[in-house]
Amino acid sequence: MRPEKKYMVEEVTRYLDKSEYLFLADYSRITVEEVSKLRGDLGAENAEFHVVKNSILNVAARDKELPDLREHMNGPVAIVVGGENPSGVAKILKKFFKEKEKVEIKGGVWGDRMLTAEEINELAELPPLEVVKAQLLGLFNTPAQRAVTVFAAAPVSFLNVLKAKIEQDS
Repeated sequence: MRPEKKYMVEEVTRYLDKSEYLFLADYSRITVEEVSKLRGDLGAENAEFHVVKNSILNVAARDKELPDLREHMNGPVAIVVGGENPSGVAKILKKFFKEKEKVEIKGGVWGDRMLTAEEINELAELPPLEVVKAQLLGLFNTPAQRAVTVFAAAPVSFLNVLKAKIEQDS
């Protein structure tokens, strides 16, 4: 392999090392200004948007033992990697591509599993990570709240009976 190609494969491999997921997108009809805005939006989630050559991405993905990406690599491809919140990144991509109506999410990889464009759109529909954590915490607290209610029921009932007896005697 020529040194310049080897360097490009190493660079793409560094991109792929930044997260457990990889989203592939068609960038063929977006302007430089739009790419700049998308990169800024993705930066809020610590994610990155990179335009790469399909052949270089294919070699880097094979070296990292990722699933075969060739089915999603027809035409120009950009990759989105990085960040701790794949759902948040998917939301940004979905919103951007919906507004621009020119580009599309082609697919992706999460761990060793291929993702379709539909699955990435479903991922974008998930609530934010903070909301999921709050919901989970609420589920953990529910049994404790119910136990407190049950334990408090007997004394409250006893006090209600005493109060009723006192009012009846008065």
